[in-house]
Amino acid sequence: MIDLHDGSFDDLAARTQRRIDRKTKPLGALGRLEALALLLARVLGTDAPRLLAPQLVVFAADHGIAAQGVSAYPAEVTAQMVLNMLAGGAAVSVLARQHGLALTVVDCGVKSDLPPHALLRVAKTCQGSADSTLGPALTRAQNDAALAHGAALVCSLPGNVLLLGEMGIANTSPAALLMVRLTGLPISACAGRGTGLDDAGLAHKLAVLQRALDRHAHLQEPAQWLAALGGPEIATMAGAVLQAAEERRVIVVDGFITTAAVALAAAIAPPVLQRCVFAHGSAENGHARWLAQLGAAPLLDLGLRLGEGSGAALAWPLLKSAELLLAEMASFDSAGVSERES
Repeated sequence: MIDLHDGSFDDLAARTQRRIDRKTKPLGALGRLEALALLLARVLGTDAPRLLAPQLVVFAADHGIAAQGVSAYPAEVTAQMVLNMLAGGAAVSVLARQHGLALTVVDCGVKSDLPPHALLRVAKTCQGSADSTLGPALTRAQNDAALAHGAALVCSLPGNVLLLGEMGIANTSPAALLMVRLTGLPISACAGRGTGLDDAGLAHKLAVLQRALDRHAHLQEPAQWLAALGGPEIATMAGAVLQAAEERRVIVVDGFITTAAVALAAAIAPPVLQRCVFAHGSAENGHARWLAQLGAAPLLDLGLRLGEGSGAALAWPLLKSAELLLAEMASFDSAGVSERES
């Protein structure tokens, strides 16, 4: 993994900041858009960054822990929602069309086999994960295969921007389990209502997740936590994030589950976080705490808890604005505008 903290990186950051400061505006007047433009320059390695062929990828899988009643929806909804995405009817489908984002849906481990479709990639490591309260969610071989599938997927996609999405009934549970292990916080601070559990359902979910944590308490390494507590789409996404970071792609992180994949990837290779734009703060319990621990400031706060990559798609126009302002906004010199008097 390339470490951006070197002399050439510092020179690039200073050069880009000078370009931003010379635009026809008071210093800092574009607020966080200026910081976003600087981040794009840093990731892409140029003071004139261009965002090319953005790829919105939804990673989908089923989870064995769903059998423990931790979701308000049945497991069959995963496959049904994937079909809805492929048919163009899901929220992420609408947003991808609106913003001109290439949409790919990846079957990482959906229980049922899905019919072929132009937007579907099959990278199945299992027919859904196992129940992590009874044993590892994934075998080590399945976990390694999922990481490799994610890397290969990114290698096959054009462009220099990867927007992350996911779909999987009960996948807030493995995300919360990984948050506990990665942050050291208790499960009550990490797990939330997911698709809409009531108070009794949430209490049951917390008890189930604590059993999973207790069963795998002896494990010490991030890769072990990913296999034991994670899921096929989270592992595949983590592999995609590692590859995208290696290729210096801009990584747009959606919500709680995609943050789990990114945080796990960053535990393996910390410079991953230097490539990431965090799209929004999810309403799911724990997400704000996790972002704070990662030092991440999300672009949007819309109360979203849908997943699918919906927040990443909604944040995309802000990245384009930052790119175009840096590229096309006039400088004081080029526009003949007088500067501030000293």
